Amino acid sequence: MHHAKGEFEVKITPQPLGGPAEDAKLARMSIEKEFKGDLAGTGKGQMLTAGTDTKGSAVYVAIETVSATLAGRKGTFALHHRGIMTRGEPDLAVTVVPDSGTGELVGLTGTLRILIEEGKHRYEFEYSLPELP
Repeated sequence: MHHAKGEFEVKITPQPLGGPAEDAKLARMSIEKEFKGDLAGTGKGQMLTAGTDTKGSAVYVAIETVSATLAGRKGTFALHHRGIMTRGEPDLAVTVVPDSGTGELVGLTGTLRILIEEGKHRYEFEYSLPELP
């Protein structure tokens, strides 16, 4: 496994919900990211969230496509986010969607950890990438 670290900036924009899911506790947002560091590029995606009546409890799921350079190799890949907050205790998993890598990132697998400290977003990416032919 390889490790990549860096920072990212994120812009989250509320979007309208569609269909019968319209509810004050549900929300949909677009995501735009700029990754810096060992993973350099952009991410674009969609997020769905649900809040509860209990303070500090909520859930989100998201899918984003990342177009970037990683270890000197260019391509795209998709990330799947699953975040659960139980009365303030977070449980977050962000994984590379299987077989989503393109270009020089074909075969990419891994997990990305998001860290937020003093309002700054950082990532730690543990990944595997096959050798180029």
